[in-house]
Amino acid sequence: MALRPIDNSLPVAPERPKKHVKVVSVPIQKQSEVGVNDENKAPLPPSTDSTIDYISSDDLKPISDPESKIQGLIERLDSKDWTKVCESLNNARRFALYHSSLLLPFLEKVMSVVVKAMKNPRSALIKTSIMASSDIFYAFGDQLLDSTSDAFDSLLLQLLLKASQDKKFVCEEADRALNALVKSMTPLPLLNKLKLYVSHVNLRIRAKAAISISNFVSKMELEGMNEFGLVSLVQVAADLLNDRLPEAREAARRTVISIYEAYTGNEEQKQEEWQNFCQSSLPPIHAQSIVKITSSSR
Repeated sequence: MALRPIDNSLPVAPERPKKHVKVVSVPIQKQSEVGVNDENKAPLPPSTDSTIDYISSDDLKPISDPESKIQGLIERLDSKDWTKVCESLNNARRFALYHSSLLLPFLEKVMSVVVKAMKNPRSALIKTSIMASSDIFYAFGDQLLDSTSDAFDSLLLQLLLKASQDKKFVCEEADRALNALVKSMTPLPLLNKLKLYVSHVNLRIRAKAAISISNFVSKMELEGMNEFGLVSLVQVAADLLNDRLPEAREAARRTVISIYEAYTGNEEQKQEEWQNFCQSSLPPIHAQSIVKITSSSR
């Protein structure tokens, strides 16, 4: 009897087709493209912003033959090259300080360029334009209020904005410009403009406006306060006492004390008159806050 062969081996599975891995070619980025230093290459030059010279007003010199150069200045202020605009702004400062009569017919144009420069993202251009505004304030003072356009109003708003920025050197320069504004202008007309900003939606602008108002009021006599509107002035200060920013509240306190000192002359017999004035001009809670501040300052 023939024996049948026994096959104990496992069945062989059919071979699966091999998958082909698709290789994607990825370009290798050079070190210089990702900002990594290459020791075999010279370092990149520093940013051009650092090469701009900030010239103090005391170091600016008169312009030789200014009559022939004033028109060229106005043309260069419109340059697309921001470094040339910086240079022209410094020349505008020289005209303002030493040849203001030549610059006066072009003042609105210059102010509009200053405002435009303050809106530029380059810090060097912003600071140069703020420095230019300070010299313009000192040179022209109340003449700036005669502007037929909104150039001065736009300039004031930009200064308040820049004084509220986080960049310290821009903020400090804008504060100096606002102080120059206070020193060079008659308080009454500018107070009317600043009053609009103490209710601004931006908290920091409110605070900077409050500080400028406080600085103005500290220079005023009672007659000037009455001309502006003593009740209105006290109401502005009372509202700012409840502001969210401590800078605004502190400025409001200084304003209150300045008004109180001008009103009473620090004479004891006028204390009751002051209290009656506050109670008749303000809501009870505001009047109480004002009287409390002035009582503690005596």
